[in-house]
Amino acid sequence: MTDTPTQLFVGGTWTDAADGAVMPVDDPATGEILAHVADAGPKDARLAEEAAVQAQEEWARTAPRARSEILRRAYEIILERTDGLARLMTSEMGKPLAEARGEVAYAAEFFRWFSEEAVRIDGGHGVLPDGRNRMLLSRRPVGPCLLITPWNFPLAMGTRKIGPAIAAGCTMVLKPAPQTPLSSLALAAILKEAGLPDGVLNVVTTSRAGEVCEPLLRGGRIRKLSFTGSTAVGRLLLAQCADTVVRTSMELGGNAPFIVFDDADLDTAVDGAMVAKMRNMGEACTAANRFFVHRSVAEEFADRLARRMGALVVGPGTGDGVDVGPLIDAAGRAKVEELVADAVGRGARVLVGGSTPEGPGCFYPPTVLTDVSPDSRLMGTEIFGPVAAVLTFDDEEEAVRRANDTPWGLVGYVFTEGLDRALRVSERLEVGMVGLNTGLVSNPAAPFGGVKQSGLGREGGRVGIEEFLEYQYVALPAR
Repeated sequence: MTDTPTQLFVGGTWTDAADGAVMPVDDPATGEILAHVADAGPKDARLAEEAAVQAQEEWARTAPRARSEILRRAYEIILERTDGLARLMTSEMGKPLAEARGEVAYAAEFFRWFSEEAVRIDGGHGVLPDGRNRMLLSRRPVGPCLLITPWNFPLAMGTRKIGPAIAAGCTMVLKPAPQTPLSSLALAAILKEAGLPDGVLNVVTTSRAGEVCEPLLRGGRIRKLSFTGSTAVGRLLLAQCADTVVRTSMELGGNAPFIVFDDADLDTAVDGAMVAKMRNMGEACTAANRFFVHRSVAEEFADRLARRMGALVVGPGTGDGVDVGPLIDAAGRAKVEELVADAVGRGARVLVGGSTPEGPGCFYPPTVLTDVSPDSRLMGTEIFGPVAAVLTFDDEEEAVRRANDTPWGLVGYVFTEGLDRALRVSERLEVGMVGLNTGLVSNPAAPFGGVKQSGLGREGGRVGIEEFLEYQYVALPAR
């Protein structure tokens, strides 16, 4: 902790907020303050924007191989410092150290992936159909970007946005979540060490998101917004982007269905459920939210899942053998408590968990509910906690209809041994990603994103860099 920067990072320099403001960073396992970091205001945002704008032209001209090598060096540094970064992440957001180490590896991989994509940006050449002109097609960076990251995967969401921006030749202002600024500041220090030029990445930590972000989006110099967060905030940011037609990519909320058919391998289904539900204590946009299980296997599935969930060890993420850390804060835990109470009040049965432990920290036990009423609030809300709500269905048509009955469409999970059914249901689900007999879909080499109110655009994969590039077409007389 003592080596982690706590100031703003603007123009390659660590600096205090202009008005001297600071904000606390809490440990959700104890409620104690870990550190105080600079709390940026509008003036700091303008300085960060100016640094990004001033660095853009030269950075765009930087050789792709040079950008690639910076990302590769940063990738190697991150892996070398896995234990320290994992402990930092666990301290500020709660996930167990084993999961935090996994996130460090996941985060680093985005830098390796986009280091390889940086040298593969291409264009095109050809004669147009009328034969009068030749077409030269080139790719160029979209320009200075505002990147807004969430608290649940503080390192990986940073690298997933920073990696393609660097590879494409864009400069950036990064605003991390106020709950988890330390991971982002540590990442900025690593990139500086890896040779990233001053002004290419600027980090403004703040508790005043509206005051900091809105002027940048309406000012006309930021040309791209990449945001990961709630759908409600995403709608607000889209409206702010409209004034100056800022290009946007949005990874918003989810309400993932988890469908188990009567022919599913239940061992595989329960294993998948543990990953899809309990990764990051359920605080993930990809978390399984609504478990639709065929009536003939629902009781056995729920009992098996409850035994597995009940065996998990809850405690501070730094503790030995801990499987489930605290939720991010008191408000997050209160939301989970209210959703469970509402479901129970409507007739749900608690198989395991369901009550808040006494003592410090924002802990909530892994919980399995059955006989859940379809009108329970948790059916239409992103739970963001370790609660599995099990409902039954009788046929495929019903399962698909109920799975699609939501304004969100990020990911869905399907468990069946039938190949035809697997493909048929996957194609009918209104989601951007499908986990077919697996509970894990996230991978830097795959395009991550959703449909409907789960967002716009994709991150990762070969298309991830496209979000940070524009096309230019030049017509030349064909002589």
